[in-house]
Amino acid sequence: DLKPYPHYKPSGVEWLGDIPAHWEVRRLKWVASLNPSKTEARTFLTADTPVTFLPMERVGTDGEIDEKRASASAVWNGFTYFRRDDVIVAKITPCFENGKGACLDGLSTEIGFGSTEFYVLRARSSISPQFLYRLTTLAQFRHSGAEEMTGAAGQKRVPQTFVANYPFPIPPLAEQAAIVRYLDHTDGRIRRYLRSRERLLELLKEYRQATIHEAVTQGLDPDVPLKPSGVEWLGDVPAHWDVTAVKRHYSIQLGKMLQNFPHSPKDVEVPYLKAQHVQWFSVRTTDVPTMWASPYETERFGIMAGDLLVCEGGEGGRCSLVKEVPPGCIIQNALHRVRALETGRNDYLQYVMSTISRAGWFDAINNKATIAHFTVEKFSSLKIPIPPLAEQAAIAAYLDKQTATIAAAMARAQREIDLLSEYRTRLIVDVVTGQVDVREATRSLDDGIAEVPSFDESEQA
Repeated sequence: DLKPYPHYKPSGVEWLGDIPAHWEVRRLKWVASLNPSKTEARTFLTADTPVTFLPMERVGTDGEIDEKRASASAVWNGFTYFRRDDVIVAKITPCFENGKGACLDGLSTEIGFGSTEFYVLRARSSISPQFLYRLTTLAQFRHSGAEEMTGAAGQKRVPQTFVANYPFPIPPLAEQAAIVRYLDHTDGRIRRYLRSRERLLELLKEYRQATIHEAVTQGLDPDVPLKPSGVEWLGDVPAHWDVTAVKRHYSIQLGKMLQNFPHSPKDVEVPYLKAQHVQWFSVRTTDVPTMWASPYETERFGIMAGDLLVCEGGEGGRCSLVKEVPPGCIIQNALHRVRALETGRNDYLQYVMSTISRAGWFDAINNKATIAHFTVEKFSSLKIPIPPLAEQAAIAAYLDKQTATIAAAMARAQREIDLLSEYRTRLIVDVVTGQVDVREATRSLDDGIAEVPSFDESEQA
């Protein structure tokens, strides 16, 4: 229900367009000072004075901070200085693009120090710290800054001159306060709703895993007699099941070592999948790289629909069935290709592997203290529950149906998160740049008349 301002004027800034007629466009250096000197604190700061310390990991992408305390002498040298009411903005990739920064109006100590990868902005009299922070969260500022970054790959930083000279819309102070008040209110409600949806996603994941675990360890008959499995992660299993090594029921083929050039005239360039392409219950077959391989190798390491691909490195044991295969595609040696023998089923094994992972057993056998590798030897000797073949098929069919229902609910929740996040971003842009007028809405909030937007938070239940 928000309406635009009655009168607008050209801002002279391409990305900004028109702004309310009584607003101004000012470069950031005209409304804030950058990186104030810590020498101003020498007169009242002693060596043992407790100060706030904020390394990069303690600053969020949503304006929240997790304060840590240190003595002034411990952080005086080698860290960035700031005071209460300053605004901090990360300058290094990817922290800048991700929106790391905060308004320090609630800092528990007057003085603080943090990562050298922060710019510090101190608001002058024409702008409030809270509104200044909102300006730094604008997507256009972050996008433009990313394009101006300099430095080596992985260590690129936004130049200070870019930040200092970036043009922003500046309303009167009273209007800044109204905008901040409105956004604090709406943003708080949106975030609460987003957290409820994120929690719902976690609960659905836990429910899916519990459903899988029960089926692959207990079967589908709740009254079946049980026996000890003799396997730590497994517990009791139905008495008529076997518990044996994977190699007795499946063949395992590790992928091919990456080959960047042909070794013989018969070598051909073929697409290949690596560990990053395989997630739990999904295989990404877009943006597939290529390598050189001989005709024998394309046959040996080739994959087809129905194969189970299992990660050898990274999150060793992560796996998924293959549904669609790029023509001629093979696997790199970060993946195992699994094919069932007469007594096994790949769809059943996929669910067993998910349960093993959830139990933390892969971490234990892959020795996470060093470089983790789920080798052929480890995989082949892994003991798993093996029901009769018909029962494997029934369990897999049951879990296909159950997990599809859960996956649909998860997709709906994720879609809500995505849409509301987009709405939140758009709302902030429209309000902070004056595309909509929130003064009347803010007065209603102050009077306790309206709550905007009105999400039904009881839906969390």
